[in-house]
Amino acid sequence: MDPQHAPTATNTDPSPEDVEHAAASRKAAWRLLPILCLVYFMAFVDRTNVGLAKTSLEADVGISAAAFGAGAGIFFLSYAFLEVPSNLIMHRVGPRRWITRIAVTWGTLCACMMFVQDDITFYIVRFLLGAAEAGLYPALMYVVTVWFAQQQRATIVGIIYFAVCAGLTLGGPMGGALMELDGLAGMYGWQWMFLVEGALTVVVAYFVYRLVPDKPDDAPWLTEREAQLLNERAVVRTAPAHNRLRGNMKIAFGRPFIIALSLIYFANQINSVVIQYNFPSIVESVHVEGRFLIGLVSGSVGIGAFIGVLVIPWLQRRMRNELRLLTYVTAATVVVAVAYTLSESAVARILLIDLAMLLLIGILPLYWSVAMQRMAGLMAAAGLALINTLGLLGGFVGPYLYGFAEEHGSAAGTSAVLIGSAVLGLLLLPVLKVAVHKEDAKAAREAAQRETATVAATE
Repeated sequence: MDPQHAPTATNTDPSPEDVEHAAASRKAAWRLLPILCLVYFMAFVDRTNVGLAKTSLEADVGISAAAFGAGAGIFFLSYAFLEVPSNLIMHRVGPRRWITRIAVTWGTLCACMMFVQDDITFYIVRFLLGAAEAGLYPALMYVVTVWFAQQQRATIVGIIYFAVCAGLTLGGPMGGALMELDGLAGMYGWQWMFLVEGALTVVVAYFVYRLVPDKPDDAPWLTEREAQLLNERAVVRTAPAHNRLRGNMKIAFGRPFIIALSLIYFANQINSVVIQYNFPSIVESVHVEGRFLIGLVSGSVGIGAFIGVLVIPWLQRRMRNELRLLTYVTAATVVVAVAYTLSESAVARILLIDLAMLLLIGILPLYWSVAMQRMAGLMAAAGLALINTLGLLGGFVGPYLYGFAEEHGSAAGTSAVLIGSAVLGLLLLPVLKVAVHKEDAKAAREAAQRETATVAATE
């Protein structure tokens, strides 16, 4: 080759170390993500398939629409309030042991749903189920902060959300098929659904314990050099990384961007959880018959969610402006919510719900990417749990308000829940933007001060 025309290195060419890190990250992703996705898939199926049992629970044990909404939402109440303590314990004992414990207890309690006899027992088991599962999702997000660099995290979190898509797409048909066992061994179909899904979750817990190391240094399938690179690139050096909460509560929980992001997530979860828990009954109301067919049609929201977690993180990589993209997607959610309430066509409503889930699920990796970029270590364990805590309170408020409005035959009330939460999220985005800019400016000043002090110390 003529040297004059030989390819030359540019500033954008990856360094040998970048290439090594990319290879180590791929290896870690192939080893970790399948099992992390599997455990989150089972969590999502166990959490949401209660929607398939809604009409059966009313017919078989007399649970009304309002009681169902309260019971569905109470899961998130206990889940949310135990989120931070759970993640702090996880930081101490390691994600492998703690995620395993979570899966075993929630799988066991999911199976116990088969013993529900009335409103009170429904509330009790749902409350305990939320308590058992508390900390799972922020623990998964913490694993991402330990293993992957910031520029990879929106994509990695998007891949984990494939589990949500699979849960929405396959969970409905799977639960519907199990409910077709109605009458076998004298048990209702919904009892079979909860029993089998709970047992499968306990099996998945075993694989978590065997296959998920706490950190790169513990992975026998990584070389020492690969583990070193993953450790170095996963550290966010501009983020606070204090090793204890005492004296650092404001940094862990009180930074304005954390509060703003939590409230936006709260608004997102109102709509997302309302759709997840009520879509099967909406499908049934348009004269789709047969449990399996209802589950199959209900699973169409998973297709929308799958497209969302592919397309929206891809747009984020192209735009390189997460806050602007958050604004566009949230504004689109408001438009879809309004269109849904105005539509009278059953087919249009189903398609609009699918589109809503594309936006509501697809946007979630951006939330966590914004948070992870500004957190590390114990502060990440605490802060991520707080965001999930406040956000998932929307998972309680949404079904409760929607069920209350539905019980009283108020179409305007159900519309207000959907549109109001979407508008709330949009109105909070300017607050988040200001808080993020202040946080980043403060981090830049502190980094400059540290660098100046280091230079002065070496002179």
